[in-house]
Amino acid sequence: MLAVNKVLTEPAIRRRSGRASDGLAESLAALIEAGEIEEGERLPPERDLMQRYGVSRTVVREAITSLANRGLLLTRPGFRPVVRKPDYDRALDTVGQFVRHLLRDEEGVRNLFETRVFVESALARAAARDARKEDIEELGAALERNRAAIGDSETFYATDVAFHALLYRIPRNPIYPVLHKAYVEWLVRHWSDMPRAVDIDRLNFAGHAAVFDAIVGRDADAAEQAMRRHLEVAWELVRSTFAKGPDLADSA
Repeated sequence: MLAVNKVLTEPAIRRRSGRASDGLAESLAALIEAGEIEEGERLPPERDLMQRYGVSRTVVREAITSLANRGLLLTRPGFRPVVRKPDYDRALDTVGQFVRHLLRDEEGVRNLFETRVFVESALARAAARDARKEDIEELGAALERNRAAIGDSETFYATDVAFHALLYRIPRNPIYPVLHKAYVEWLVRHWSDMPRAVDIDRLNFAGHAAVFDAIVGRDADAAEQAMRRHLEVAWELVRSTFAKGPDLADSA
């Protein structure tokens, strides 16, 4: 429950941030991050917050909206908000709500895809320089699963995603795998609607193999270039999904 010594009056909140709702949001966020309001616990009713902080219902609702946008609260109509502790997945989930609005046309998807090219080219370069023996073994096994799936479109797609996912894990930075998950979720509609054929599977596999060979050879320049070439081909396939109608982009 809210600690008594954490209660602020509206004048104190206003002096802190200039807006009562911002100050209230900051105060509640501090309690959440300190664990004084535990994950999974519901916020007190709006009326209780109004009384404890000396603010209006509008201020409380604006603060709750702000915290929900930051991923600290889960809100559902008719229910009191539930506290969520911040982590990388939730942070990108929150960003994703806004990103999806940018994916309504080819330009928006292209802008997002360019960030993927930038990130994965750098990851391929880093892998050629820093990958450990076990990393390379995992990549090799993933590549073999990808080769074996040629002609089986659903399995090939899954093994394609898995191969790229390993590149995000090699730096051992927990943000990168979450970023890969976000790319998959944001672009899945376009990837799932790309043309499927054995020849396309072979083309994509060849791209993976070129990246892998450069990493094994510890050639950072070649790894980066191979990834860029591979993703340029992938972009042409993604772009073909827009020819099927604007409704695809609306649901990306």
